[in-house]
Amino acid sequence: MSPRPIQQVVTAHQQKEGAGFLVRRPVPTNGLDQVDPFLMLDEVGPVEYAPGKAIGAPDHPHRGFETVSYILSGQKLHEDSTGKSQLISAGDVQWMTAGAGIVHSELPGPAFKAAGGLAHGFQIWVNLPAAQKFAKPGYQYLPASDIPTAQSPDGLITVKVVAGEAFGVAAAIGTHTPIWLQDWRVSPGAEAEIATDPGFNVAAYVFDGAVCFGADKVPVARGQMAVFGRGETLMVRGGDDAGRFLLLAGEPLNEPVSRYGPFVMNTHDELIAAVEDYQSGKMGTIRR
Repeated sequence: MSPRPIQQVVTAHQQKEGAGFLVRRPVPTNGLDQVDPFLMLDEVGPVEYAPGKAIGAPDHPHRGFETVSYILSGQKLHEDSTGKSQLISAGDVQWMTAGAGIVHSELPGPAFKAAGGLAHGFQIWVNLPAAQKFAKPGYQYLPASDIPTAQSPDGLITVKVVAGEAFGVAAAIGTHTPIWLQDWRVSPGAEAEIATDPGFNVAAYVFDGAVCFGADKVPVARGQMAVFGRGETLMVRGGDDAGRFLLLAGEPLNEPVSRYGPFVMNTHDELIAAVEDYQSGKMGTIRR
């Protein structure tokens, strides 16, 4: 089987989001608009907040895609216009389908807000196919204890399997299209070659240490994303120190993308309709 070569390595740029928190964003960035079906990856933090100073993202709308929140440290309170609320803590995942339209907020949990502490996590945007852009809004929540873990045969790689499968372990979450989203920890000396669907787009974002990929053992450093070319396997190797990365892989939608802020549709007219529907209150409000 042919290993996937590294096609491109991008370094995340930094910008402020929400109420002013800093994110590292490898996609979209200059030269990389998306890794279809993944529209965006934000690494939030790590940042240490003093008591009472933690911030988040107040009420805002979405339509046409899904947001995935994966918390490494800290605590977040999700509230939305469907009447749902969920406290998301370290290791937890929330996979929210905005679909036809939802208004939600992502703010520090009350206890974390009061005490302060380290906040670190990710938000990933996953596109929905045209036929599902107006799906019913909702979300799947998985506490850390319910997320399956897998291990390489040599025990030097461990994986949290949020979506897809790794080393024979399947995820507990359902996705609208075939998607892998996984948190890999790679020890020095580790080696693994895993089969990937030849039709998938595949990328890896390193957020701790460094990891080597491909037959040429190309090192990818913290804050960089490797985008892979076509092939049947992904080769992963540990460097001199431990590394950690998010693996993103999925079946591309190959559909036109028209986006404006929190809305991702297929045409400009659909974007105009999304803005009008939000402004007229059709996406609802959060009742507290």
